Amino acid sequence: MRLLLVDDEERLVGPLAYILRKQNYGVDLAYDGETGQAMAETEVYDLIILDRMLPNKEGVEVLKDLRNNGIMTPVILLTAKDSIEDRVDGLDAGADDYLVKPFSTDELLARIRALSRRKGVQLAGDSVEAFGLILNPLGCEVTDGRKSVKLTYKESLLLELFMRNPNQVITKEQILDRVWGLDSDVELSNVEVYIYYLRKKINSYDCSVETIRGVGYCLRGSEKSSR
Repeated sequence: MRLLLVDDEERLVGPLAYILRKQNYGVDLAYDGETGQAMAETEVYDLIILDRMLPNKEGVEVLKDLRNNGIMTPVILLTAKDSIEDRVDGLDAGADDYLVKPFSTDELLARIRALSRRKGVQLAGDSVEAFGLILNPLGCEVTDGRKSVKLTYKESLLLELFMRNPNQVITKEQILDRVWGLDSDVELSNVEVYIYYLRKKINSYDCSVETIRGVGYCLRGSEKSSR
């Protein structure tokens, strides 16, 4: 699961990004509203954590523009303003949740998990399910109920992307953005390498990562998994 954190408060951003990455979330950072909006408009993120008071463009204005542009990525709005009017203003602008600073990181993590469950992805607890597989993204482990396989962090992000988009073709460029991040200098050949690693680890399950020549890859289930 890839998150976008938009906040200019240096004392918060560094430690919070570290905690989120320790939880096996992919995290990209933006430090002002205009940059955050541009990154959000790429639609490579599963969830956005957006501060209200930002340089260049205020968070609520960023949120309104995103929603007006049809971008419905879940947004948790962070703010030091805790009046009812401020909360209503943020929610009316399109926020899915609202968290007042200072906040507990445990509460933020719980809210992230709650919003993930609202996205319509089939979840079991904090796990993702597809084609008889159950992936625990936080533990980097996948199982079919009989056999469990440990994954590396990148392999887990890659499989999660496929399982959240079953039977959908995902391009190499989309994989690169979602798994490595927009500011990564990793080459497209790395995608092919990790697809190879992932295939080796899930080849005994009732699904496979198919190559769609000239386009990208797609996770499909076997006839057995669709029964």
